[in-house]
Amino acid sequence: MSFLHNKNIVLGVTGGIAAYKSIIVVRLLKQQGANVRVVMTDAAREFITPLSFQAVSANPVHSSLLDTEAEAAMGHIELARWADVVIIAPASANTIANLASGSAGDLLSTLCLATSAPVTIAPAMNQAMWAKPSTADNIDCLQQRGVQVLGPASGEQACGDIGEGRMLEAEEIVEALEQMFNSQLLSGVRVMLTAGPTREAIDPVRYISNHSSGKMGYALAQAALEAGASVELISGPCTLAASDRIQLRHVESAEQMLQAVEAEIDKIDIFIAVAAVADYRPQQVAGNKIKKTDETMTLQLVKNPDILATVASRNDKPFCVGFAAETEQLEDYARKKLQQKNLDMIFANRVDSSELGFNSDYNSITALWRDGEQVFDKTTKSRLASELVSLIAQHYHQKDNGKP
Repeated sequence: MSFLHNKNIVLGVTGGIAAYKSIIVVRLLKQQGANVRVVMTDAAREFITPLSFQAVSANPVHSSLLDTEAEAAMGHIELARWADVVIIAPASANTIANLASGSAGDLLSTLCLATSAPVTIAPAMNQAMWAKPSTADNIDCLQQRGVQVLGPASGEQACGDIGEGRMLEAEEIVEALEQMFNSQLLSGVRVMLTAGPTREAIDPVRYISNHSSGKMGYALAQAALEAGASVELISGPCTLAASDRIQLRHVESAEQMLQAVEAEIDKIDIFIAVAAVADYRPQQVAGNKIKKTDETMTLQLVKNPDILATVASRNDKPFCVGFAAETEQLEDYARKKLQQKNLDMIFANRVDSSELGFNSDYNSITALWRDGEQVFDKTTKSRLASELVSLIAQHYHQKDNGKP
């Protein structure tokens, strides 16, 4: 499975004959499992139709700055939050100049200003335009601001000139994007995660569970893989797919999850407990389906093992990261868990909103550790996972090197 699997990619297409290559970029990204939305400038639509991009991306094409179909009619904000990366291919000399000047005159330039996702450009223009000092100054300006520049290539151009200015081939662009998500921050590190809910059986038909979808845990597993770690994922019941490079084991109950964790924990450097483990389970599980007879039914519940606390209490404990899903007093409850369970770090998130947390594709997190904290604003779980893994890697390496 590609590093681009489930990544949200906004492809900006600007005016130029190289726009025909952008169709191939979309097709290849989709083959890698990416989610692609296309933004076209007015000039781009003179070279290729929006319908072509809609057909290959399976998403509507965006071109209007004020989109009545978008949240609050602000399509640039919706796309800015959605994107894991923005790639402009082809990037014309005019678009490059607009980005360098901070212009916000159309959807694409405004989107680039509004997003916190990385922005990448693949320039395409006549060789004389590429050679101009003004273009070089604009490229230098963008690179200093963190924009990645792919190409251009050299060769024969549509106008008949020969020289630098050709857009890279679609395969080269997709390969470069894939490498963006391969940070190697955890190269050689062994990471175990738990994800999803647990199901605690009442009888052969019914069970106690919760609303966890597993999306955050699976996103973190993918982000750890992209950071170079070897990853083991112990998952409760959910329908998500994981990379074939992740060692995935499915379990049902909290006790089964603990057994799976303890079977491999001796080999683990970092343990990230994302699963929403049921706190209690029925004391007795009926052998047959319980029939509906009385008006009420009483279940006697007993406490489940605390998997994270069990791991964190080991003498040889790995670097332990927990999650605190709360509906009130977020930071207070999270700090208590951090201290009581002897954790290295905890991620606290509110789950009382349909826009965040369980089942949503978005989340916001407050990361807490012994003497610090960091707030991560609302973004996609995929992008958030990459940011959280970077933070984990930083603190893990500090501790591994003996720093407080």
